[in-house]
Amino acid sequence: MIAGRDRLSTDTAVPEKIRVTDDTKPQAFAPGPRPRTVVDSRGGIREVPEGWELLPPGDAGVTRRVKAAGEFWVIQERRGRKIFSRGVWAPAVTIAKVQGELAAERGTESYARRQQSAAARRDRQQTEYVEDFRGAVVQFLAFHPVHASLADRLAEAVTSHATPVGSGTVARTKMIPVEERAEAAVIAWMRHQTTAYDSLSIPRIRGQRREVRRMLAQQSRALLQRYRDGESGPANCPLLRALPER
Repeated sequence: MIAGRDRLSTDTAVPEKIRVTDDTKPQAFAPGPRPRTVVDSRGGIREVPEGWELLPPGDAGVTRRVKAAGEFWVIQERRGRKIFSRGVWAPAVTIAKVQGELAAERGTESYARRQQSAAARRDRQQTEYVEDFRGAVVQFLAFHPVHASLADRLAEAVTSHATPVGSGTVARTKMIPVEERAEAAVIAWMRHQTTAYDSLSIPRIRGQRREVRRMLAQQSRALLQRYRDGESGPANCPLLRALPER
């Protein structure tokens, strides 16, 4: 631990997954307690070298070239379970040179054409993915034919919520098959739309929130099973209430 004013707060704790294991790999730091300081993987506070400036996150092209141009320090901050980029410290002359070069390139017609082509390709990929994901949702629901319309409405609602780029939902991850993403997205949508989860006061006890979510998931699965079996929904069905009428 760092004594006195250099003691780290929990908000600036070094991310657990960021560790230097090879001298050839770039060091990653947490924000320091004072301007132009950073915290290394051992909790030590370092001064940022003279002539360096912080390149904020947001322009991947500039960041990538600055990293390729020479020495730099990556700044990352842990907030709960998530790790956020806080930019890159690098020589100011390097940042200015890269920004100038990229600005010149981005002003050309060839760059504009490449950007248009890339955007069109991303749009096609997104459209295809939305269709595939919606199909996976319908397959997971597997409602009885008498409830086909309800399955379509639910699949549309879940897909519209989960698939937009940048939504941060489980549907955007590539770490699990699309079938598992569809199942998780349906259960998550139902947790927020058909249960009282968002208004519950859950004690801040380790594992308590996970247990509540598990219990609500069981309720959601039981409700889905009724429609798979061709039964009528319960009176004042929360699923029917949550879905817009067509």
